[in-house]
Amino acid sequence: MHFIEQHSAKLFGIDDELNYKNSLSLQKIWNMKRKYIFFDIDGTLVAGGYNKTYVPESAKVALKKLREAGHFLAIATGRSQAMALGYMRELGFENMVSDGGYGVTINGELVDITPLNKQDVIRVIDECKEKNIPWALQVDNSVVRSAPDNRFQDFTNDVYMQTEVVEGLDPANYDKIYKAYIACYEPTEYTLESLKSVPWGRFLKEYIFVEPSDKAFGIRRIMDHFGAETSDVVVFGDAANDLSMFVDGWTKVAMGNAIDELKQRADYVTTDVDKDGIYNACVALGLF
Repeated sequence: MHFIEQHSAKLFGIDDELNYKNSLSLQKIWNMKRKYIFFDIDGTLVAGGYNKTYVPESAKVALKKLREAGHFLAIATGRSQAMALGYMRELGFENMVSDGGYGVTINGELVDITPLNKQDVIRVIDECKEKNIPWALQVDNSVVRSAPDNRFQDFTNDVYMQTEVVEGLDPANYDKIYKAYIACYEPTEYTLESLKSVPWGRFLKEYIFVEPSDKAFGIRRIMDHFGAETSDVVVFGDAANDLSMFVDGWTKVAMGNAIDELKQRADYVTTDVDKDGIYNACVALGLF
């Protein structure tokens, strides 16, 4: 039986122990007022991890119903714009915050991507060289990163994105650097002094991402562009890099599979991404 036939117009799969943090979440006070809803991708819109990613059918149904209700929908991801384009197109989004908040796409067109501070990245890479730690860079908006040799790929066996070898790779030779990748197991990253001056996060056990982590920055840019009230923002997330958009004044929804810190900040905790979390939250909050 198709999802929308089986589950239309009802809330399902939510454990009675999942309570609202704020009684405001229980009230369908929004009526038909337009909301500006921003979704993280991995672990929020998309299930299955990085190896077996898929979009739950219930999430697709929810997006369709949200559009029919007149809401503004956008992605807010740590992925590079190029790495997120596939999901953007598949799911019918026209607006997106990418690159951890530093990239903005409006009406299907990339506005810009703010790079990392070049000198900070150079210091990180210099320390990696001194300590013989494999590394790679993303120097353009693409689905490919660059490494000076095969050591990064040999260490990580990564399937998240393609790695190409560029002999003599030197961050000093590039005007813009959007991300860096450091191959190491926890807790090696805490021995790197240079990481104290850059935003970074670990999403895979084999390496860390040196990348922007300020999704709220990109969300505010989009809201400013459309002249919309930030009080109408609703955000969905699950991971540490979503903390930056779980700000006061916005409605914050944490997935059931979210980290504890995000759940503590959330106005509402829904079910897991693969247990109809997006759909359940939308019904509970009266978004359709």
